[in-house]
Amino acid sequence: MKILKKYPYILLLELLLAAIVVILSACFDAPDSTIDESSNKRIKILVFSKTKGFRHKSIEKGVSRLKELGKTKNFDVEHSEDSGLFTTNNLNQYNAVVFLSTSGDILDEPQQKAFEQYIKDGGGFMGIHSATDTEYDWPWYNGLVGAYFLNHPKQQKATIEILNKDHPSTSHLPNQWERFDEWYNYKSISEDINVLANLDESTYEGGANGENHPIAWYHEYDGGKAFYTGGGHTDASYDEPLFLDHLYGGLMYVTGEK
Repeated sequence: MKILKKYPYILLLELLLAAIVVILSACFDAPDSTIDESSNKRIKILVFSKTKGFRHKSIEKGVSRLKELGKTKNFDVEHSEDSGLFTTNNLNQYNAVVFLSTSGDILDEPQQKAFEQYIKDGGGFMGIHSATDTEYDWPWYNGLVGAYFLNHPKQQKATIEILNKDHPSTSHLPNQWERFDEWYNYKSISEDINVLANLDESTYEGGANGENHPIAWYHEYDGGKAFYTGGGHTDASYDEPLFLDHLYGGLMYVTGEK
């Protein structure tokens, strides 16, 4: 007590240092959440994987990896195959909707209208692999996803030429990206898409789109943002760090984070 009375500034200094430690601890312990700056809320996405045609075995792996990605990058992921979620009120809670290897006619007319309104209100869309094998009788969706599936050869290695590295989905990728997957040929390709990556048909067998064979693209569409990647047929795709970062970059674009 004699020391404190003689040197009161020592107690003050100790209290000040303790306060600094508490503040710094709070800063470093706080999660680096992905925040929607417009609402100051965590990003939330809906992963939708309903199929009415071919069903990919990799869907379950894709869902699992996207949920893990959400935990790592601090955004919320909800998965469903219930098309009843496609109402105007319900869709408004999501920053983006992901069609993960969907196929066939998966939404009825009222659900289609609700999804159209969601995009017009600024919602985001990401399509993975057979999202292009979906809703062939819905011209608006053709414009949103950017192309329709035509056919594919056997699964094999191919080289992807990265055309634009200024996009978050491709900035980390090598200029020549070689990987194994099922490579789609496309039809009804929109002239409005911005192609990020092109398949080099000289590096594999069965390409049918020629020198201009897009395999990943993005664009603004009817008020919202859309991104598509043709990869993701195989389970192994979702174990590839480069491919997962590719998906995360696409999500950041369509949610307006990048």
